[in-house]
Amino acid sequence: MQVTGTIAIVTGGAQGIGAALVRALKDAGAAKVISADLREHATEGADECVICDVSQQSRIEAMIDHVEAVHGPVGLMCSNAGILTGKDSTFDNIAFADTEVWNTAWAVNVMAHVHAARYLIPKMKSRGGGYFLHTASAAGLLNQVGSAVYGVTKHAAVGFAEALAFGHRDDGIGVSVLCPQGVDTDMVRDAGNNPAVLDGVLPPEQVAAECLQAIESNRFLVLPHKEVAQYMKVKAGDYDRWIGGMAKLQRAMKDGM
Repeated sequence: MQVTGTIAIVTGGAQGIGAALVRALKDAGAAKVISADLREHATEGADECVICDVSQQSRIEAMIDHVEAVHGPVGLMCSNAGILTGKDSTFDNIAFADTEVWNTAWAVNVMAHVHAARYLIPKMKSRGGGYFLHTASAAGLLNQVGSAVYGVTKHAAVGFAEALAFGHRDDGIGVSVLCPQGVDTDMVRDAGNNPAVLDGVLPPEQVAAECLQAIESNRFLVLPHKEVAQYMKVKAGDYDRWIGGMAKLQRAMKDGM
């Protein structure tokens, strides 16, 4: 997909990867870039900043309606908003988090992507195509020591992106899914003892640039941390060995790494 001339929405656009995506899209020639976030904000480069609680289907649909009425048809939907919850510091019971914590993570990390796609797919099909960028995580491929909530919901996010990609390729709809490890964002800074930073923390601008490359080449998987591809091979090649390695990593976390 050519970014030049398109109208794009970026959720979670107030900071971090989202704000970097807004700037990168505008610099790449997007006609309009709309930044959406949970609270009032001002994102550099955005043509408009809107408030949207992506955990609510009605709010997502109303936001898309507003953007299309004011700016024109959405060609690129960047479902970037996400939350890291259910952090486990004791490892006494990895399923310890309350059901409400699971439900909130599911609503933001998974269903926000589903709701946006459900609403936009008929519109994009009628216009001959469109594109989705879904921000997941390396945890969606490798899992997350320290938060089953995050690892499970990000796995689901990757699964939905896969289904969307093969389900609507013939309709001219493209999909990329972003699966980074540590990125210099508030989410990572506030995560405490986080194994995601072991392979380095990348600036959001680098991650956004790789996303644009993937969009313009219609590449599904975006891996800013190249190590993740090798970890995936190890996991697929010997699942028991991989489980053992993750258990070792958890022991290291319990001991303070």
